[in-house]
Amino acid sequence: MTRIALARRPSFSLRALVSLAVLSLAACGKGEVPAPAGGPPSPPAVGVLTVRNQAVDLQTELPGRVEALRTAQVRARVNGVVQQRLFREGSDVKAGEPLFRIDGAPYQAALESAQAGLLRAEAAAAQARLTAERYAPLAEARAISQQDYAVALAAQKTAEADVAGGRAAVQSARINLGYATVTAPISGRIGRALVTEGALVSAAEATSLALIQQVGSVYVNFTQSAGEVLRLRRALAAGQLQRVGGDAVAVRVVLEDGTELPRPGKLLFSDLSVDASSGQVTLRAELPNPEGLLLPGQYVRVRLAQATLPSAVLVPQQAVTRSAQGDSVLVVGEGNKPGPRPVKVSGAQAGQWVVTDGLKPGDRVIVDGFQKMFVPGAPVTPVPWVAGAASGAAPASTASAPASAASR
Repeated sequence: MTRIALARRPSFSLRALVSLAVLSLAACGKGEVPAPAGGPPSPPAVGVLTVRNQAVDLQTELPGRVEALRTAQVRARVNGVVQQRLFREGSDVKAGEPLFRIDGAPYQAALESAQAGLLRAEAAAAQARLTAERYAPLAEARAISQQDYAVALAAQKTAEADVAGGRAAVQSARINLGYATVTAPISGRIGRALVTEGALVSAAEATSLALIQQVGSVYVNFTQSAGEVLRLRRALAAGQLQRVGGDAVAVRVVLEDGTELPRPGKLLFSDLSVDASSGQVTLRAELPNPEGLLLPGQYVRVRLAQATLPSAVLVPQQAVTRSAQGDSVLVVGEGNKPGPRPVKVSGAQAGQWVVTDGLKPGDRVIVDGFQKMFVPGAPVTPVPWVAGAASGAAPASTASAPASAASR
């Protein structure tokens, strides 16, 4: 019995060794580095960003509305019935292009009547001129009285004045007849027709017929808090910030779906007064709009840099913990041990926080791998962090680092 028990012991030890080898291979297959036999586990790898100072433009994002560069309302200038619409709704029109035709028969008749009146005035003027010319030698020979000659001269001048009045009446009638054909006052894109054929329009009421807007370039009107403007001016005066761009401040527009237009615009002016009802200051920018993505009245977000921080730090947003007690980051210190560091955040730019205080050049800020640090203050293995890439320790797990950082 004793010989049998001693013979079975080597078989049991062999199975245990095989099981341990299988477990070790499984752990290696999961991307984890096995700890040395009988030793402590290796420190977890975390992605770190080495801090450096740089000049950072302070980006401000404000709400705005799009406005057409030029707008013209097409209105009736004579009374009459609309006979024909000559344009396609939503198309581009040129200045002077016919848009509507109003019944012009009454104005054609008025023009012919004015022309007839002009002919009468011209005939009367010719007769008065001949009479005055005939009276001139008779007055010199004292064959007629000077009074008769003066009456003849006055009649000539009156006839000439009637001719001038007749010409003005013809011109006025011709203008009214021209108004019967409504033309585009400016070039641009025309909207829908506000009247249809058969509608009676009035010059006294200035009936609106259509609207033309130029949208090849557009204005964007946006507002900024008067308090923010005051703080910005004080910081510029104290030298904490530097003015950028002068009068050519670049403006970026973000659409409602979050996409940013590729073509920047320029800031035109900032209003000199504050709206008493809202406490806002109005600003205006002009942007090119060749694709027609911006429409008048559209809501957009405007991004512009009004000042520059001469020395600041950009940190990915997932590296910063924001709470009621303040903002903080984890910094790898001596012995590769992470520790919290309070920081001051001044704003955001391109998915990164602008840190103005709390960090110095050379600090190593942990960006990802938070979920691997099970023991606070335990040493870690810092790995250089690359934007858009994993830290290299465990690619499958680093994808969830931003979410983990946000939930800390």
